[in-house]
Amino acid sequence: MSPASVYLDHNATSPIRPVALDAMGEALRAGGNPSSVHRVGRAARARVEAARRKVAELVGALPAEVVFTSGGTEANNLLLRGCGRTRILVSAVEHDSVRRAVAGAEVVPVDRDGVVDVGALEQMLAASQEPALVSVMFANNETGVLQPVRDVARIARGAGALFHCDAVQGAGKVEIDVHGMGIDYLSLSAHKLGGPAGVGALIARAGVPLATDRKGGGQESYRRAGTENVAGIAGFGAAAEAAADGLDVVMWRDHLERELQRIAPAARVFGAGASRLGNTSCISMPGVKAETQVMALDLAGICVSSGAACSSGKVGHSAVLEAMGVEPSSAAEALRISLGWNTVSGDIERLIGAWRDLYIRVSRSDMSCPQAA
Repeated sequence: MSPASVYLDHNATSPIRPVALDAMGEALRAGGNPSSVHRVGRAARARVEAARRKVAELVGALPAEVVFTSGGTEANNLLLRGCGRTRILVSAVEHDSVRRAVAGAEVVPVDRDGVVDVGALEQMLAASQEPALVSVMFANNETGVLQPVRDVARIARGAGALFHCDAVQGAGKVEIDVHGMGIDYLSLSAHKLGGPAGVGALIARAGVPLATDRKGGGQESYRRAGTENVAGIAGFGAAAEAAADGLDVVMWRDHLERELQRIAPAARVFGAGASRLGNTSCISMPGVKAETQVMALDLAGICVSSGAACSSGKVGHSAVLEAMGVEPSSAAEALRISLGWNTVSGDIERLIGAWRDLYIRVSRSDMSCPQAA
């Protein structure tokens, strides 16, 4: 019998936590529409509001500022199209759900580690008096690089701009304080922290504009029409509560990177010069395409991703690494390894062993090939 799979792709989706699954099961068994006024409806409403409090607590928001959505993508689109601003500035390393949400967004450059150029942002905002919205993520999904959120918030506020932060990757891994950091809007996704897929939230600070993108009932205080996904929201709340202590896996990530670079000294860790999430490593295997690595490791029972996995399930071009100035040949060798709430030390050792075997096998194959005359 083959050994159990090792799952190290938490930045794509994190396996559901038992407490979240239990909360969903209870909600499904209970049923009820939270807009109904009878006792079953009131019980469903109580589940939604309890989850709203837990999600708010995770990021230092007020419960009334939480708008439940179908996920991070909807949250980003809802905000970017409903903030009342036509001038939008986004960083060059944003997720597609931000970069493609509005046409004509101005792109703020990043440095070679993928950190937004706050000086360039300040100059771009000063170039026009038109009210703007700035969208800069909390942490990058490919490299784990953390952005200078407080500095971005300060610059945006000084220029009279609103500030949106896509915190889908950061929530549950590092501390987030919406009010303390000066964030106006924040996007979240349940399945990135051990909740169910298909549910997320937009945090909209009290007093900021937010126009709904759909017509219907008055759910979510008229900000997002449609009957709430009670079971999904309950699972989200349970996962948010469980994730409140963050992830303490940075020692495993650092050990992993040291070992892989010992095996292949030319291996590159992208974003290594910046502060990063403790769970994420984007590293190249010299001379081996990312698609080959993903398939070979999968055959060894290890689940990881390339630097950029597109919606078709194939390995795609990484706009993030391109924005960082990484040459295409190196970007094509980038592997993303992301740890999570159920990672154990043995998972890291299995990955190191499988990565070593693949690298040695490819290296020997290259050495046996005759050189061109």
